[in-house]
Amino acid sequence: MHRLALFSLLAPLLVACTDERGSLRALRSAGYTDITLTGFEPFGCGEDDLTSTGFRAKSPRGEPVSGVVCCGMLKSCTVRF
Repeated sequence: MHRLALFSLLAPLLVACTDERGSLRALRSAGYTDITLTGFEPFGCGEDDLTSTGFRAKSPRGEPVSGVVCCGMLKSCTVRF
C-alpha cells in the first residue's frame, strides 16, 4: 500500500520531466517519422537539461532508431542516441 501511495505522489513529477511538444518538433524537423514517445528517461540527458523524453522512430533513411530528446531552458532541444 505504501508503494502505491509513493508512486501516486511521484508520477506527476516524472510526467513533468518530459516535453512532448518540443520533442516532436525537434524530431520532425530533423526528418524522423513514425515517432513514438516513450516517456521520461532519467539518465538520458545532461544536468543542464530540464526535460528528457525517450522516443522510438524511423530515421530520415528509414532505419528504426531509439534515443532521447533533451531540452533546456536556455537552449533548444537536442536528439541523442
